[in-house]
Amino acid sequence: MNRFEFATAQRIVFGRGTVRELPNLCASFGQRTLLVTGSRPQQWETRLPHAGIKSIRGEPTVEDIQSGVELAKQLNADVIVAIGGGSVVDAGKAIAAMSTQPGDLMRYIEVIGEGKPLEASPPPFIAVPTTAGTGAEATRNAVIASEQHRVKASLRHLSMLPCVALIDPELAVDVPPNVTAASGMDALTQCLEAFVCSRAQPMTDALCLDGIQRAIRSLERAFQNGHDLDAREDMALCALNSGIALANAGLGAVHGFAAPIGGMFHAPHGAVCAALLAPVWEANAKRVSNRTKFDQIDAMLGSDAVSWLHALTARMQIPKLSAWGIQAADLDEIARKAAAASSMKANPISLTHDELVTILKAAL
Repeated sequence: MNRFEFATAQRIVFGRGTVRELPNLCASFGQRTLLVTGSRPQQWETRLPHAGIKSIRGEPTVEDIQSGVELAKQLNADVIVAIGGGSVVDAGKAIAAMSTQPGDLMRYIEVIGEGKPLEASPPPFIAVPTTAGTGAEATRNAVIASEQHRVKASLRHLSMLPCVALIDPELAVDVPPNVTAASGMDALTQCLEAFVCSRAQPMTDALCLDGIQRAIRSLERAFQNGHDLDAREDMALCALNSGIALANAGLGAVHGFAAPIGGMFHAPHGAVCAALLAPVWEANAKRVSNRTKFDQIDAMLGSDAVSWLHALTARMQIPKLSAWGIQAADLDEIARKAAAASSMKANPISLTHDELVTILKAAL
């Protein structure tokens, strides 16, 4: 067995109605709170009435993080809370991390910056996801878009794991079906990729298998009826499992593609992953030498995984990549950038440039 490490949020609070515990959790860290949330901050103001507020619209940019850090410093925030989807949680995580660093963001961010390790401990950070997708509440990185470089890059450090991950499945009941589909497919993708990736390990395998089983029985139910709390609970735990797994094992080609596509086009991360999952799984399954885990997934599904994933993608009404403005002329550049992405390094096989382009054509 290869050497492995395992780390996650210091404290995980999971269950229906647990969001009511948030004010007391914040107070345990201090009186000055910065709330990072989405485009409707007013819905959270009553829960944290004295908090400073930073709104994030869409996926966080370098400028979002820089302005959030300025606000955190002005408030001298004791605790930073992010309530929202994966983008909002990533933004809060990055704002918390950068609020204490002696250097600027470009010193620490990967790909477009120097990628140096963080030098100072961040203040306490509480993650409260409202969608079941990225598992950002249990990861040690934040994905940030640079419009200048047309790419997404990560700020990454062990100290960025949240102090508290508070997961309340009831927060997702009003999430629209298309967002439920895209985010849920992303959670399933992360469980599948972390399970078969080259850095998989026994602890993450157990989490992935549990998450995959929950998605099999509940993803479509949550898509069809957002108020099905049993299904929402399953998908919230699937997403949490996927975040813990990817933070400790890695991902694969789906997320290798998602990084450059997200930087080059205004394409939602979950929807991109959902469109690519079946073609990537098919390419990997064709050439992988050790089929044990792939056969295990087939057995769980009761059918060929490739066919099952293609059919699921259709039933969940996942748009093709072309819906986001991607054209055949873009595929070569996307494939070249994807080959250099960090997630691609853990893919179970090394995909050739032609194979990468073929995958993109299948999702186009």
